[in-house]
Amino acid sequence: MATIPAPAIELLEAALVAELTVVDPTGRPVTYPLIPLWDGERVYMTSSTLFSRKLEHIAHDPHVSVSVTDPVSVGGREDRVTIQGDARVIDDDPHGGWERLLPIWSAKEPAIVSFLKARVALPLFFERALIEITPRRVLYWPSGDASVAPQVVELAKQAA
Repeated sequence: MATIPAPAIELLEAALVAELTVVDPTGRPVTYPLIPLWDGERVYMTSSTLFSRKLEHIAHDPHVSVSVTDPVSVGGREDRVTIQGDARVIDDDPHGGWERLLPIWSAKEPAIVSFLKARVALPLFFERALIEITPRRVLYWPSGDASVAPQVVELAKQAA
């Protein structure tokens, strides 16, 4: 089975923002900026459960992509990555199910700890669902130049 190239993982781990693109019911792509969290196997993002269109779109069509393209969000790196995959929404415990991501979330964005301390003042922020993305295909541009064809890695499909 092919694996995600190490530089692509480094980008995911460094990125303070990535673009999650989902497909709406009309077939149109819709993109949302979110914090990507990598656990060594899957990409995770979180979303408020309150009136979340992105969660509705994923429920309708689980095919998504995650792109890291902003050099500021990755400390000035010029390389870029897009990960295409299958998403699922985990919302069985919106009050605390997302807390399993706190170690990797707080390592990337320490401010989340101060938000946790103010949990009572920001209750709707903490009604969160997890978006779990299983990578299926990786497009990596070492130079960041999108006019050049990317390196493409096809990842094995899981047996149904």
